[in-house]
Amino acid sequence: MSIEMVGLADIVRVHGRQRPDTAAIVYEGRTTSYGALDRAASRVANGLVDEGIKPGVRVAHLDKSSDLYFELLFGVAKAGAVMVSVNWRLAAPEVLHIVNDAEAEILFVGEEFFPIVEKIQGELKTVRRIVALGPRHGTWQGFAEWRDRHPDSDPAVPVEVHDTAVQFYTSGTTGLPKGAELTNANFEFMFDKWSKSWLLAPGVPNIVCLPMFHIGGAGWAVAGLYAGATNHVMREFVPATVLETIQRERIEVMLLVPAMILFLVQSPQIRETDLRSLKLIVYGAAPIPAELLKQAMSIFGCGFQQVYGLTETTGAVTLLPPDDHDPSDAQKLLSCGFAQQGVDLRIVDGEGKDVPTGTVGEIAIRSPQVMRGYWRLPDATKRAIHGDWFFSGDAGYLDDKGYLFIYDRVKDMIVSGGENIYPAEVESALFGHPAVADVAVIGVPDERWGEAVKAVVVRKPGADVGAGDLINWARERIAGYKLPKSVDFIDALPRNPTGKLLKRELRKPYWEGKQRNVN
Repeated sequence: MSIEMVGLADIVRVHGRQRPDTAAIVYEGRTTSYGALDRAASRVANGLVDEGIKPGVRVAHLDKSSDLYFELLFGVAKAGAVMVSVNWRLAAPEVLHIVNDAEAEILFVGEEFFPIVEKIQGELKTVRRIVALGPRHGTWQGFAEWRDRHPDSDPAVPVEVHDTAVQFYTSGTTGLPKGAELTNANFEFMFDKWSKSWLLAPGVPNIVCLPMFHIGGAGWAVAGLYAGATNHVMREFVPATVLETIQRERIEVMLLVPAMILFLVQSPQIRETDLRSLKLIVYGAAPIPAELLKQAMSIFGCGFQQVYGLTETTGAVTLLPPDDHDPSDAQKLLSCGFAQQGVDLRIVDGEGKDVPTGTVGEIAIRSPQVMRGYWRLPDATKRAIHGDWFFSGDAGYLDDKGYLFIYDRVKDMIVSGGENIYPAEVESALFGHPAVADVAVIGVPDERWGEAVKAVVVRKPGADVGAGDLINWARERIAGYKLPKSVDFIDALPRNPTGKLLKRELRKPYWEGKQRNVN
């Protein structure tokens, strides 16, 4: 279905009127109807207005997925503010940077993350109130108590279609996160074009198991809500719980990253699970081995659909449909599909000029889904967006039928389990160790995660330091998922005459005979 949408809040306004009793969110035994979600969002919006939150102000959220996230998301939208969901896997200094960079004035935090916020509370520059997503905590009011002090009448704060609705933080090559501003118009175009392709429709049971700080999690969930589906939200991905939910709730569609597919396929429970209700599994965000894909297609027995996109493009811009998932066509399985209606693709060289069909270059994207820009980073925005074209930083090629193949990253980003990891950030953390003379970080093949982080280190003369020492050093400085899984020690790093690290030379032994595709 299609909604005339000016702002994100129109999703719950429309469904709240048209199907108030249909289940919108199911979470850990609690069911929230579309009518109840609309009313709760109004209470949140009135609470934000009462707190003095003006249109355009950032509201921060730090917690794992829950039904409360959606009350908050649509409440923020009704108040004309901007939602910033912070990656809950980050270390305290990283959380502090994002909340301060966003200039958030109110922070909603889950109980699991109270210690992090307590540690950084004194350094929060713009936060005027902290609300606990649960019962009251010290001076922090509990969410339900805070929410229910306010009426459920819609405040009807005016918003514009090109206003920023959500700000996702995505790391740059420097390792400093950048806030990608996604507008109401970005989302409206994406939902309208993609919902039918994803078989999302009123009442369709859908699983949401990616985190809300990720476009794959929040974008997929809100696409389901846009379509009027019933969305079963997982606090975090647990294979046994997902399989139980598929069977119990007769799930029809879900979005997964390849690592999740692997965990499900390897689960002992899968052979006993009734999977016949499944119609479609959408996947993307990381490499997937062809053999794993073939195995999953055989076990699940439903359609598979690959997508390619970025945070900056509000998610998917290409689609490899189920009809193109032919196990006997290994080459086609390496493609991430073709551009969808309203999306244009170019492959360009280092000067921004088009290259011939089949030639590898940087992927440039033109679409109404392309972000407004990076929050308060005009130079970074200018580097990424040239006229109407977004330069992705990914390298790939188009074949003569318009299918896109990802060849490598223009930059050296590592994709591990669907998470983007930038070597510069890990290198910076390791380089501070007193025994490290030089360091390079690369991605190497990993059967479980797609890629794993490996550090290649040159010790200072006479230094005696082991892999465990360096990993523990980094653990105090960066999030756990960014840590090296292994460390090699060598005498010198390969560099060109200008001193630039030749990471391709470091990667070569590990990727020999393997194709390093990122879909």
